[in-house]
Amino acid sequence: MNARSGTAPGFDFESLRRWPDIETENLFASDATDRLLLDTVADQLPSTFSGEVVVVGDAYGALTLGAQHLGATEIRVHQDSITGERALAANAERSGMAHSFTSHALDASLFDAARYVLLQLPRSLDALEEVAWHIASNAASDVTLLAGGRVKHMAPAMSQVLEKYFGSVTAGLARQKSRVLTARHPLAAGPNPFPKGSAHDVGLERPLQLRAYGATFGGAKLDPGTRFLLPYLSEARAARHAIDLGCGNGTIAAYLALARPGLSVTASDASAAAVAATRASAEANGVGGRVAVVRDDALSQQPDGSAELVALNPPFHSGHTVHAGIALKLFEDAARVLCPGGELWIVWNSHLQYRGALEKHVGPTRQVARNPKFTVTVSARRS
Repeated sequence: MNARSGTAPGFDFESLRRWPDIETENLFASDATDRLLLDTVADQLPSTFSGEVVVVGDAYGALTLGAQHLGATEIRVHQDSITGERALAANAERSGMAHSFTSHALDASLFDAARYVLLQLPRSLDALEEVAWHIASNAASDVTLLAGGRVKHMAPAMSQVLEKYFGSVTAGLARQKSRVLTARHPLAAGPNPFPKGSAHDVGLERPLQLRAYGATFGGAKLDPGTRFLLPYLSEARAARHAIDLGCGNGTIAAYLALARPGLSVTASDASAAAVAATRASAEANGVGGRVAVVRDDALSQQPDGSAELVALNPPFHSGHTVHAGIALKLFEDAARVLCPGGELWIVWNSHLQYRGALEKHVGPTRQVARNPKFTVTVSARRS
């Protein structure tokens, strides 16, 4: 074991914060997988390794700042979530470590000549495949991928995905309910399989085209809750500007633009994969000129009172944890951005009972439709 062995000796994981993401007692900024990945790579790093380390999926900065503490410099980082990017930047600033890394899109430049990739395993097999394809296509021939996750969230299919792109894939011993998969010897990757696409009959003149990149939540599928919401949007108030908040693969944004030819739509999501997917979906439906897509933490870039209509299918997870905090944050931002009398149309899993929160944060709320799983409501912004 070399001089850097152990979990980034002296690095204070407890000082890391999730801000600007939701912060509560049961949500944490690092986990046992971060520590195990850093311990694993510490045994392999050479004496100098500037520009050779890439970090993917770092939630709030533990991997990036921990790798810097081990001696890595010029670390390249990709975080799908803009809140993760901002949390990493804030944690780095507080730690005096703000100049050790650069943030990148998921593209060739991220992995060019990389020799070590630290990856927090994503929930989606498509997300894992897209990362693996980029590594096999662009990294150094002697690259080592260390992909860690919580054992309860790992599946044999993850190794099978990696085996499509690497000649050697091995699983390490579990520690504190985490495990690391090690992949080496990249194979010829072939053409990029992303974005993926599908078409859906939603009652318009032509099928709705959807596109998705690996980390796009739900892929290119039509989410069942969103499908339930779409036909009721014809009852929404007349508007010149609407917002698809948490746009995902762009279903709502593209549908609104197709159904209302005079409408301009802003689609917003914290996920880089969602933003790319929504742009691709809008173009595939011929409405790219009327759908502006932004990567944002909720609606922080939108002015107060600037929208007449907001549509939302809110998430109810923060990572792997079921948590209502992110939905409440979206409700509050929608209320701020709506003009007086503006409407928030939302579909939600009926058991979540959001109506009280909508009344509190937005305004008078009425049920529009309900089935055994989903509820559609409309909330009017108070004057």
